[in-house]
Amino acid sequence: MIRRALLSVSDKTGVVAFAERLAARGIELLSTGGTARLLADAGLAVVEVADYTGFPEMLDGRVKTLHPKVHGGLLARRDVAAHIAAIDKHGIGTIDLLVVDLYPFEATVAKADCTLDDAVEQIDIGGPAMVRSAAKNWKHVAVVTETSQYERVATELESAGAVSEATRFALAVAAFDRIARYDGAISDYLSSVASVPPPADGAVRRTAYPAQSNPVFVKLQDLRYGENPHQSAALYRDPSPRAGTLVTARQLQGKELSYNNLADGDAAWECVKSFDVRDDGAACVIVKHANPCGVATGSTTAEAYAKAFATDPVSAFGGIIAFNRPLDATTVESVSKQFVEVLIAPSYSDDALALLKGKTNLRVLAVPSFVAGRADIGTASGWSGLDVKRIGSGLLVQSLDTHRLTRDDLRVVTRKAPTDAQRDDLLFAWRVATFVKSNAIVFCADGRTLGVGAGQMSRIDSARIASIKAGQANLSLHGSAVASDAFFPFRDGLDVVADAGAACVIQPGGSVRDGEVIAAADERGIAMVFTGVRHFRH
Repeated sequence: MIRRALLSVSDKTGVVAFAERLAARGIELLSTGGTARLLADAGLAVVEVADYTGFPEMLDGRVKTLHPKVHGGLLARRDVAAHIAAIDKHGIGTIDLLVVDLYPFEATVAKADCTLDDAVEQIDIGGPAMVRSAAKNWKHVAVVTETSQYERVATELESAGAVSEATRFALAVAAFDRIARYDGAISDYLSSVASVPPPADGAVRRTAYPAQSNPVFVKLQDLRYGENPHQSAALYRDPSPRAGTLVTARQLQGKELSYNNLADGDAAWECVKSFDVRDDGAACVIVKHANPCGVATGSTTAEAYAKAFATDPVSAFGGIIAFNRPLDATTVESVSKQFVEVLIAPSYSDDALALLKGKTNLRVLAVPSFVAGRADIGTASGWSGLDVKRIGSGLLVQSLDTHRLTRDDLRVVTRKAPTDAQRDDLLFAWRVATFVKSNAIVFCADGRTLGVGAGQMSRIDSARIASIKAGQANLSLHGSAVASDAFFPFRDGLDVVADAGAACVIQPGGSVRDGEVIAAADERGIAMVFTGVRHFRH
């Protein structure tokens, strides 16, 4: 039974309407500061916490709810006679509903001009203390920490006259989750401050990686198993995921996604997102076992798919296919002729979805937050902006590999310079190589892959495999462009791609034998450019 509620929120969205629904049930409203004024201005009867406790706010509002009449009212167990006797003795009434959302610390420190003093003043003390008290006593107190919870609480009160035990527990869990994120954000920020006191200009100098890191992830679902059936697994996401990432996708049909589906799906989606539909047209990426086995662009998604599939039809069997444009029925008809595990696109036409219904096991994902015409690259922040790999009892953490090469970045190192068309092919090959496991060798021409060599212990083996793959698909490598994700340590790898028919090569450079490799390229009549950047992917 809820008789008294305390409301104190920074985000005022919907709080008046929620308070009105509480007041309509005869629930007494306590509040503080701006929230109290807002409710009073709306015509609601509201008691200021200072009047309730008999103790005024002090220290510029730093102390206002840290009082026994507040915490005693939240923490007292209604089913323990000694607790009730203790609060009755001191004239403390119970508080049965708490609505608190904490100071906006995260939003404050995200501002470019935030000073250390600004950040410190947004460290809430009373709010988290009340939330912890209420959440600890969830069997008797309901605690609301997000505006999205208003409707559930109000509806239960109106329909059942009380907030159910299941809801109170769920609200308590959400409250402790919120406190964990909040305290983690404070720790992350303060332990990243590089120097105290700050410079005279007040700007905070921060390190890229804090002294203590406090990642928080939200579980989306349990998975049937991990990489192998004897391993358990679950899928988590960032509390605020980047727009257009795989974890924001909606599954429109098909079997439950597996661990490997998600891992390969992410590889396919991140690769296809790097192709901007305005500049590159429609793009298709086919991934098998974490590596692209076919990538192509075209004027339509159907054309892009046909070219990508032709790179390696054998490996494409049971693969993951991703597109950077909405899918139409024509493309779906082509895709449906092969066995596909997962299909990913920004959206699908009604005709396309109608055709896909016949493939009941095919997992179909839509990523509607992906903006067609803009590859979502380099916009991440916080943990969403980091690449994390688990090693034993530790983590390797690095920034995302979002480097994008332009024509102006290419440095011609051979006597022969690539033509404009070859430069386009080289840039295409280089982009694909970014998403291929090292050592990576990629043959391309005319906006499509011709052969991909991935994940070998030596670069020369990757070069041989890439050329073998092209031969198996009956694709000519004559006049093709080749990308190597790292430098050629010897000329032998260059000779392999030249023997296969390559006309131009793009590679980072930086080997002690660069001169030998350049001389080999000149000898073979090949144009070669250096990027000065490598793209290892382990």
